[in-house]
Amino acid sequence: MPKYFDIHSHLNFRDYDKDRQEVIKRLKESDTHTIVIGTDFASSQSAVELANAHEGLYASIGVHPIRETSSSNGTSPVDFDVAEFEKLVKHPKVVAVGECGLDFYHAKKETDFERQKKLFLGQALFAVEYNKPLMIHARPARTTDIVQSGGNAYEELLGILEPLKREHGAKLRGNVHFFAGSWEVAQRFFAFDFTVSFTGVITFVRDYDEIIKKAPLEWLMAETDAPFVAPVPYRGGRNEPGYVSEVVKSMAAIRGEDEEQVRIALVNNALRMIG
Repeated sequence: MPKYFDIHSHLNFRDYDKDRQEVIKRLKESDTHTIVIGTDFASSQSAVELANAHEGLYASIGVHPIRETSSSNGTSPVDFDVAEFEKLVKHPKVVAVGECGLDFYHAKKETDFERQKKLFLGQALFAVEYNKPLMIHARPARTTDIVQSGGNAYEELLGILEPLKREHGAKLRGNVHFFAGSWEVAQRFFAFDFTVSFTGVITFVRDYDEIIKKAPLEWLMAETDAPFVAPVPYRGGRNEPGYVSEVVKSMAAIRGEDEEQVRIALVNNALRMIG
């Protein structure tokens, strides 16, 4: 069992091109495992290649809801090509599908919802078919836009997932990464076997303390979303998966529980998710 488990990082991103091997070396020295996340086919493929090359690295494959590709005609949204992803999903170190979901912050719900819903549903059914958990991305619209357009990504995702859960049972499961919803929304995810994860943001804001305190520990996960949102004391710099230890420390402090017990529980939660 590793000492720490970061369930969501982008170690395949170009931010690490100059020193990726050094970052991986630091991971091994701190006995930290991580799931490297794909946001399209190319990054999913690179996640699998990294996981294949290194012990303690795993891969999640999928298409981010607002991922775009560039061409001479401009940009266009990326599709989820089942045939292409089937080439990756059978690799033994592919442990999840995603990150996939809904994003109304970068794209307007009224113009993009049906496309995003179709993209997400395809990946959810793919995850069920291959018995993999989902790694969910959910980003609501800005507060004023939620009121005006109903752009709450969590509510829409729950509306898609709840009937799917009734149909597919235990095969539909997963984690909602970088959770920023309410306690009520979190409870609805817990009710059908989805965990929620928190990043280094919890080391410098108090917005999520209520959920972290109230949630049963078995429904929580720790992540970095590296290279983004580095925790204190690394805030302002590039994040690394090894910094997940600071997230674990903050979660234990917020809950008022022994850090070692929380650390062990969070690792076990990650291992349970990936099977």
